Amino acid sequence: MQVKNNSDPLPSKPTWKVWWELIRPHTLTAAFGPVLLGSVLALLEGKINFLLFAAMMVASILIQAATNLFNEYYDFKRGLDTEESIGIGGGIVRHGMTPKFILTLALSMYGISILLGFYICASSSWWVALVGLVCMAIGYLYTGGPLPISSTPLGELFSGFFMGFLIILIAFFIQAGYVSQTAILVAVPSGILVGLINLGNNLRDHDGDKAKGRRTLPIVLGPQKAISLMGIMFGFSYLWLVGLVAVGIVTPWTLIAFLSLPKAVKATKGYRGKTKPIEMMPAMKATAQTNTFFGLLVAVGLLIGFFS
Repeated sequence: MQVKNNSDPLPSKPTWKVWWELIRPHTLTAAFGPVLLGSVLALLEGKINFLLFAAMMVASILIQAATNLFNEYYDFKRGLDTEESIGIGGGIVRHGMTPKFILTLALSMYGISILLGFYICASSSWWVALVGLVCMAIGYLYTGGPLPISSTPLGELFSGFFMGFLIILIAFFIQAGYVSQTAILVAVPSGILVGLINLGNNLRDHDGDKAKGRRTLPIVLGPQKAISLMGIMFGFSYLWLVGLVAVGIVTPWTLIAFLSLPKAVKATKGYRGKTKPIEMMPAMKATAQTNTFFGLLVAVGLLIGFFS
């Protein structure tokens, strides 16, 4: 592991923990959940290839991890991250890794994802390559480029669409060879919940982002309105699922996803009245857990309905 020349002693921490924090594991559910859900939907159509599923899962997680590393690299370059920053991997500012090393690691993850993509495309359709490259480009441009998406009010929309909604459709398509209406409709709340993970991150970073001239959604709306929007979108996601059950598109078993509702309530309430980033970390964790549990429970409900 490359480190900077630095006369100050670095914090003592086990190497595995440094690497674990570096990829920001709480965000990886944004990749895991949609791939699982899209694959389960394909299974219900009688179409599943477990090698393709594994390749898609690993590629999606690597792209998400690489996006986190790009974020670490460019936020450091722009002076947004310091040793006191909350919620970052801290590979550069806390653990002495060089920016070049972080960038190389991110590009290496992209490289492995591309190799896996060749297998996925060869086993399904080469149109997937085009969509995959667009997703990878968005992952880079989220914090890279002259106008990072993360500095605009569109961060939630882009992350939700490309890492939540679209990933479900790709995971379904590589198995089935087409995209069903059911897959599209089930993907809607997933896209919303992934976008809300990003909204929670921007709520935590509101003061620092504003001082740096960024225009994230909580800055444009104001923190209180952004929190209200989060609550509304959580509610919409659960009501959307009720609607799908009501019209017979998915099995009533998917309503077990309501077991994740307390996490959504905890997340929304957890931001109220908080001004310090460290105070918002439990709410951020609950936001990510809502996405994880909601997706997993919908997948389990679909499987129960299929086999019962």
